[in-house]
Amino acid sequence: MASGDFCSPGEGMEILQQVCSKQLPPCNLSKEDLLQNPYFSKLLLNLSQHVDESGLSLTLAKEQAQAWKEVRLHKTTWLRSEILHRVIQELLVDYYVKIQDTNVTSEDKKDFVWMRARLQQEVEEQLKKKCFTLLCYYDPNSDADSETVKAAKVWKLAEVLVGEQQQCQDAKSQQKEQMLLLEKKSAAYSQVLLRCLTLLQRLLQEHRLKTQSELDRINAQYLEVKCGAMILKLRMEELKILSDTYTVEKVEVHRLIRDRLEGAIHLQEQDMENSRQVLNSYEVLGEEFDRLVKEYTVLKQATENKRWALQEFSKVYR
Repeated sequence: MASGDFCSPGEGMEILQQVCSKQLPPCNLSKEDLLQNPYFSKLLLNLSQHVDESGLSLTLAKEQAQAWKEVRLHKTTWLRSEILHRVIQELLVDYYVKIQDTNVTSEDKKDFVWMRARLQQEVEEQLKKKCFTLLCYYDPNSDADSETVKAAKVWKLAEVLVGEQQQCQDAKSQQKEQMLLLEKKSAAYSQVLLRCLTLLQRLLQEHRLKTQSELDRINAQYLEVKCGAMILKLRMEELKILSDTYTVEKVEVHRLIRDRLEGAIHLQEQDMENSRQVLNSYEVLGEEFDRLVKEYTVLKQATENKRWALQEFSKVYR
């Protein structure tokens, strides 16, 4: 029985997600996507068994690894030859400059036997200087060490550099995995944020519909109170203007005038009542009735005028 048979569907989806993120191009597949497409999930799982982390098939990956091994071997051989060539070239240049600056005969210039005997030793000395220079560049504290210590450090330098290179590659791999994980989490967070925003918008709309009527009622009450306050303020300003305009003497005079007008209105109303009774009694009369109507109209007009004057005075003293 395969190990996957003991996994729950959720754990199987997590394993498949990890396989897809490591061995297949990132496609931001969620658990819901994999659960909704079981045949596609099965295809991805079967495909992951035939490819490596770079996406190549296992056969091609093996051939590529062998090819890279041969390339590194040829590169190492070429670098050795290139280094020896450059060191020998530098030595020849130095030798040429030396013989140009000193007084030597042409026979000494053609003494290649001596040069060939010294060549191996000079190459070794030059390579040692370059190795020590590289060591001091990598570890400046090694400049004060003896040649024996430097030689021991140079012997281990290649191993140390290979280890650091491997650490850098591991760090890059971890960074790549972290970037893939960050992209997935960013996509998931974006979807969650969109859902939250949609839910928040719906809640705001529902809350606004529920509270709109209450808000309208409160606004209506506020406007009603404000309108009443404005009316009271206007009345207060009116009374203030009246109090500043009329003195106590003027008010007393106006009160006397109002009393007289009220008495006159009372008399006029009595006369009008008498006239109304006369009109009722003599309504059947002709010209005499017209004369009485005119008289009644005059009396009524006078009464209305005095009543209006009384109302105006009453407004002043409210």
